Amino acid sequence: MNIKNIAIIAHVDHGKTTLVDEMLKTSGLFRDNQNVKERMMDSNALEKERGITILAKNTAIEFNDHHINIMDTPGHADFSGEVERIMTMVDGVLLVVDALEGCMPQTRFVLNKAMEYKKKIIVVINKIDKPATRVEEVIDEVLDLFIDLGADESQIDFPIVYASALQGQSGISIDSIEDSMEPLLNSIIENIDNANVDNDEEFTFQVSLLDYNDYVGRIGIGRVYSGELKANSMVKLFRNDGTVVQFRATKLYGFKGLERVEIEKATAGQIIAIVGKDDINVGETVGSLDAKSPLPKLRVDEPTLEMEFIVNDSPFAGLDGKFVTARKIEERLSLETKTDVSLRVERTDSPNKFTVCGRGELHLSILVENLRREGFELMVSKPRVIVKTIDGVKHEPVEEVVIDVPEEYVGTVMETMGLRKAQLIDMKVINMSTNRLIFHVYSRALIGYMSDFITITKGYGILNHTFLQFEPVFNGTFSFRNNGVLVSMETGKVTAYGLVQLEDRGTMFVSPGDEVYEGMIVGENNKNNDLAVNVVRMKQKTNVRSANKDTTVSIKKARVLSLEQYIQYLDDDEYLEVTPSYLRLRKKTLDKSMREKERKFTLREE
Repeated sequence: MNIKNIAIIAHVDHGKTTLVDEMLKTSGLFRDNQNVKERMMDSNALEKERGITILAKNTAIEFNDHHINIMDTPGHADFSGEVERIMTMVDGVLLVVDALEGCMPQTRFVLNKAMEYKKKIIVVINKIDKPATRVEEVIDEVLDLFIDLGADESQIDFPIVYASALQGQSGISIDSIEDSMEPLLNSIIENIDNANVDNDEEFTFQVSLLDYNDYVGRIGIGRVYSGELKANSMVKLFRNDGTVVQFRATKLYGFKGLERVEIEKATAGQIIAIVGKDDINVGETVGSLDAKSPLPKLRVDEPTLEMEFIVNDSPFAGLDGKFVTARKIEERLSLETKTDVSLRVERTDSPNKFTVCGRGELHLSILVENLRREGFELMVSKPRVIVKTIDGVKHEPVEEVVIDVPEEYVGTVMETMGLRKAQLIDMKVINMSTNRLIFHVYSRALIGYMSDFITITKGYGILNHTFLQFEPVFNGTFSFRNNGVLVSMETGKVTAYGLVQLEDRGTMFVSPGDEVYEGMIVGENNKNNDLAVNVVRMKQKTNVRSANKDTTVSIKKARVLSLEQYIQYLDDDEYLEVTPSYLRLRKKTLDKSMREKERKFTLREE
């Protein structure tokens, strides 16, 4: 059977995972009356909750005597490592673009990766059923993007398929749309080359994905580049550290639909899974016993953001989490680096502190969320950009920011971006009510901006950003959080009486009955300074009766922040305490008098 290996790439929420659903249905994988869930490829719990693809995954279908391996990739640049390693496995890509939104920052990012690897590209204009679509304009935008990225003549002459993944429709012309994905699948067969098959060479296979099964242990998934391998054969493993070991490939699996199917033999061009080595890692090469050298290492862009992961030392440490020690945290972070090639973990001078480097705030916050769900308890610091030295000069990352916002908020957005030293590159009208603003801004100026952006646009704005380039370090300062915080000066339970006395001071993060400790941040101050407050104060009992003694008080609802919002809110002198059940903001120094001494010392030095 002819083998086609393709990846589906797109900006976040442009419909690629839904498109995979419909391709699986068109292939005849399911019965007509079978109950099929939506977004079948989003198997991770966080993916289902957030509606985004975080981990690259593979599936396979059979259509018209062709075996089509499909790789679903993340659309967010923070998970670029997932996209880059998939590109080595495939022969072509489907670039999915929203018929209304058009080319977005991540569209540029994923397309650039595909072109770097010289892959054949089919453009899919998706969501053509949306009202106010601008199909012709979007095609022009895609063409301009191809030219801007330096596409050659063969790449610029890209085939186009029009689709509505939600409706299960596709067609090679906007005027001839069919109620199935057959036109799209036929376009794949016509335009994507078959996988190169060289079964006469020695067997070589590179691990691009990892999976785990309780019965067989760790599973390495990747592409067979040459030769063939039979199940239960002895093979070589070329490790990333340069060592070579032998092991027995006890089982081989191919893919059909959403399932792994055990196979007796794997041949060149196939995407398979190998079982037999419990400590196999991403990027390592498996070869026959005659193999002389490994395949080229996977190339992944360097991290741009770092934050500290610290053992929890708050007064409530160890009350909620199962894994609280430095050894457990280090083991878990080390395990994560083996599956996430764009993540880097470094030890620090302190045995209880680790520096974790990633591709962005979302990349790191997803890791923190996974840790807390697994029972870990730790603290994290404010993210900071990684400065890179180029030709003896320090450089920092710059990002391209694309903002879609209603016209009435354009002025406010431009004002707030101006405070962060952003440079306006372009401004255009998308439709009657929406403007698109494109900025270039230093990455560190964007840290914490999303929360402010949601507030000033009242939730109507859409902000997307992606890494652009490194530029010399900007020596000026940026305007970040304008408000100070309310810090608890006592340990105990929050009382309604204590909150009522402080309501005019700012916005509270805690509610009556919550446990707090000295140095914990309990709210946001209306002014730009930090203020120590007592939220555990009880009403004094006296023998004197008053008319309003038992009057019910009304308290404003506490402001509840998500994990990402907390991380964005952090200041340089603060930590976020993360446990399976709680998220608590706190000062690095809990004691009030010690904080005052540190502040005075800092002012004296300045």
